[in-house]
Parts: sequence; structure tokens; C-alpha cells
Amino acid sequence: MSARTLIVVPTLNEGRHIGPLLDGLLVEAEALGARIVVADGGSSDDTRAVVAARAALTPCITLLVNPRRIQSAAINLAVERFGRDHDYLIRIDAHGSYPPDYCRRLVAEAEERGVGSVVVPMDTVGHAPFQRAVAAAQNSPIGTGGSAHRTGKGPGPVDHGHHALMRVAAFDEVGGYDESFRFNEDAELDHRLRQAGHVIWLTDRTGMTYYPRATMAGLFRQYFGYGGGRARNIFKHRMRPRLRQIAPLAILPVVLLAGLSIVHWAFLVPLALWGLGCIALGMHAARKYDPQQQLPIALSPLVGWAAMIMHLAWSSGFWVHVLQRPFRREAV
Repeated sequence: MSARTLIVVPTLNEGRHIGPLLDGLLVEAEALGARIVVADGGSSDDTRAVVAARAALTPCITLLVNPRRIQSAAINLAVERFGRDHDYLIRIDAHGSYPPDYCRRLVAEAEERGVGSVVVPMDTVGHAPFQRAVAAAQNSPIGTGGSAHRTGKGPGPVDHGHHALMRVAAFDEVGGYDESFRFNEDAELDHRLRQAGHVIWLTDRTGMTYYPRATMAGLFRQYFGYGGGRARNIFKHRMRPRLRQIAPLAILPVVLLAGLSIVHWAFLVPLALWGLGCIALGMHAARKYDPQQQLPIALSPLVGWAAMIMHLAWSSGFWVHVLQRPFRREAV
């Protein structure tokens, strides 16, 4: 393939994963003639030592210091330093797994379609029981609201998907990632790409495996950030939220309303209906979206519980951002 490709891997304390990941990417880089840039946000483990050791053996690996630490800044910095020499940018998440020909298939799809961005489906996989429950929830509509890249829809044009490949020219045209976003920066960039006339194409030729948060606290923090990021996105671009984004907004008010149950038990009814609905749908998701892992039937209610954590955290993050917004100076 003649297209020049830049592969960027943002890292922060990924010492356990970065070595095997780079070994796999080296095969891709040799086939594509690509450069691999690992943009590290100040790891305190041996991530940088592992990358430096491999960079000493091959000129196609570069270790880049990312002083802002966040992923969006890592990608922007790598493109700023090396993008002018490349046609395509491929974003790799250090904590995911990829098939051996992932990058080559992305470039082939982009060349064939002539689109500004190629996004991929995500297969979420867990190991411990709670992580497996989170995976089943995230692979199903109860946890994702029917996102195309999460539920296997496609191929075809989409509004948003898991970032995999972008044309460097399109990325530069819209100004790259907005580094004021710590969450939802990918959806925000996708909105600007579509506004500029670029097609975002969900491929079915390849995909990635994602490993979700393994603790309830970690899952809550993640989705709290997602909710706040979505609120920022809506306000920044004056977007009309979709139904799947509006529905979770009711969850925090429902939980708060339950506090009035000391006055009358009826205030508990919305909370009970939401909880029972999540448990029932979660048990269905455990059977349908966990076919290989076979979450034990006794643990299938955990899927609904994981979904409830995701809903409440997303709703809380959204409303906290809305309430704090009058006191913030937002970047536009």
C-alpha cells in the first residue's frame, strides 16, 4: 500500500500491555511503511523504558512526551510533529486488543471508500464476574442505547463510532481534538468532521476488543465523565440530544425523588420500576450478549446492576455539568 500511515498510541502506566502491543504493531508498520508514535503522559511504571528499548532497535518507533497527559492532547501532539508526512492517522488504545491485520484493513477500507474517517465495532470482554457483567451490558442496548459501533450495526455511514483511522488532512482541517474535553472528545470531533462534509464510515472488516472497568467505583467515574462530556458537547454545538441520550437524564431525578418516600411510599415507584426493568433486561442481555463467556445464571442480575451504575453515573455527570455551567467559562 502506498498510503503513508501514522500510528499513534497514547499511554499512561501501560507497562503490562505496551510491549506485546508494540510487537504486534511492528508487523503492521513494516507492511504499511508506517511510523509508530507512543505519546506518554508521564507514566510512573516501566512504560517508557519498554518503549525506549524497542525504539532503540527500530527507527519506526518514536517515544513522545505528552505533558498534558490526556489522550486528545497525545494525538494532537503526534499529528503536529509528524502528521505532515502522512496521509492517515490510526489511533490505538493501549488497553485494547486488535487482530493482526487491523491497521492494514483500516487503510484498505479508507482507500476504497474515500472517506474522512473509518470507525470500528467494539467487542467488550470481561474476566472477573463483575467485569463480565459490565461487558454484557456494554455489548447490549441496555448499556449503550443502541450505539451502532457497540451493537454490531453496519457497515455504513454513522454519526459517531470508536475512533480508528482518520485522514490527516481531515483531522487538520477541523483542528484536531478539542483538548478542553477529557471525555466525549471523540464524539465532539466527529460532529465537526460531519459539519465539514466528511463521511464517518463504520467498517465490518475489522474491529477491536475492549476490556471494561472491573470495579463499581471505576465504572461510575468513567460514566460520570461521559455524562459531563456529553453535556459539554451538546452546549458547545447547540445540538439536539437523541432519545437514547435524553432517557438517562431522568435517572438522577428518580433517585433523588425516592428520598421523599419518607412522606409517601409512592415516591419509590419510579425507582423500583427502573431497577426491576434493568435487572430483567440485564438478565436477557446476559443470555444474548455473553454467549462465549457464559456468565452463570445466578450472577446474571449483575448485568442489570452494572447498567444501573452506568445510567446513574451518566445522568449525574450530565446534571452536575449543567448546574456548574453558569460558573464556568466554556471554550467555544
